Amino acid sequence: MSLDTFLHELHFDTDRARPPEWEVDWEDAPLPYKLYRGLPQIPLAADVPLSLDGRRAPAKPEPRTVGYVLWYSYGLTRAGQSAHLPVFPGSSSGPLLLYRRFVPSGGALYPSELYVYLRVEGLPAGVYHYDAAHHRLILLREGCFDSWLTRALGNRCDLSACFGAAFVSTVFWKNFFKYHNFSYRLQGLDAGALIGQLQVVAERFGYASGVCFQFPDRALNHLLGLPEQEESVYAVIPLSMEPAASWFHARMEADEAPASAELCRELPAIRPGSFLRSRKIRAYPDLIRMNEASRLESVPPSRPAGTPERSSLQGGRLALLPLETCVYDLASACRNRVSPDLDFMAGPVGLRQLSGLLSGTSFPAFANDLDGIGGEPRDRIGLYGCIHGVDGLPDGAYAYDRPAHALRQLSGGDHRLRLQQGMSLDNVNLYQVPLCFHVVGDRSHLRKALGYRGYRIQQMEAGMLMQRLLLAASALGLGGHPLLGYDAAHCDAIYGLDARGKTCLIQIPVGPYRAKSRLEAGLHG
Repeated sequence: MSLDTFLHELHFDTDRARPPEWEVDWEDAPLPYKLYRGLPQIPLAADVPLSLDGRRAPAKPEPRTVGYVLWYSYGLTRAGQSAHLPVFPGSSSGPLLLYRRFVPSGGALYPSELYVYLRVEGLPAGVYHYDAAHHRLILLREGCFDSWLTRALGNRCDLSACFGAAFVSTVFWKNFFKYHNFSYRLQGLDAGALIGQLQVVAERFGYASGVCFQFPDRALNHLLGLPEQEESVYAVIPLSMEPAASWFHARMEADEAPASAELCRELPAIRPGSFLRSRKIRAYPDLIRMNEASRLESVPPSRPAGTPERSSLQGGRLALLPLETCVYDLASACRNRVSPDLDFMAGPVGLRQLSGLLSGTSFPAFANDLDGIGGEPRDRIGLYGCIHGVDGLPDGAYAYDRPAHALRQLSGGDHRLRLQQGMSLDNVNLYQVPLCFHVVGDRSHLRKALGYRGYRIQQMEAGMLMQRLLLAASALGLGGHPLLGYDAAHCDAIYGLDARGKTCLIQIPVGPYRAKSRLEAGLHG
């Protein structure tokens, strides 16, 4: 199977991406978190602040505040038990115990792992794994790597002006065991949700961040001691007390970036022992092929990635209520975020709520290695939605024009029947949902600009936007449920996307909901 066919099936023929004969061995399922053995452990403070209701003045980074950022980004936050559900498909009914985080993940399997390079007072400088299961840091490699990382990122980020950097990786087996090849699509979205959450949390603590999608993969995997056939870094997020404009540089020449081999020779190899619980790991050759095809040996020169989404918007523009800064208690929004499943219920959503939701979803300008300072993924992805029953707004399919804070109507009418017909699973009743959003991007998955790496970058950017939408919905008392069980071509037709080379990357119903029947407790100090 060609890689182009593989990507086509991931998006437009998902039954082929997960064969019907694939049997999930739940008895040998991996843990949703990675555990290291025999390495130095540094416990982090458990007295996390229970309110984050505004941007704080940047405090000098220390182990305590770093722990807060990590816990709100990717810590285990809730233990829940749902009543009268089978523990596994085909098993007898019983309570289902799950440990949750503040970011969504397909099947609550959390294939992403979070690592950090830290140079803060009170900790040995070095590279750490965030052990979410125990809320602690595991020291993987001690030392100061400012210069090495600066060169590895193509001299675009001056790491000496940062107190650290986060690395978001993917462990392929953690959700391949259930979803087979379809896991490749989920892994990019999951990584993006974590990046989006980390950005929002860092901002609330007053820290500036950037996102680097392009780097020599083997070099960074070598730094962290990751076996690249099992796990690979997907993104790097530098963190600093200083504005990004003072340490992030957009442009570089082709001969400035060292190659992976050169960088790897400068550091001794490490192979720290880790544990995932599975005794038998089945082969995933297509994921390895995609990872190898997406790999970079060095950072390429800067170049535009995609065409501005806003330039292609058509239709009459309906101005929303005046754009206001969406300020909410992030801690409360995180705790209250739920995926309602069949618990959506019909209820009123006003134009003011919709305006606040969209303004809270919008990406602020942030440093990234595709656009430079002030870049915005909206130039490559957009937010569309089918809206029903919003007082003061005609039913229809719309595209959100963020610069104008307006909706452009693409077609009128109630599209709930068409959306429900496009569902491959009956796990959400879309007739009960007033807002059904779609994150939209290029059908080519940025191949021309970024090669096969463009697909996973596009999925990560979609995940980042998805996470902001979910948090904004939660802050307004609404539920949001990310879905991939939909017919992409069917939804594309609603918005007329095919003719413009666009497609729906993920579907997110948003609306009022009733509380689930479950026992749940927060895991915090």
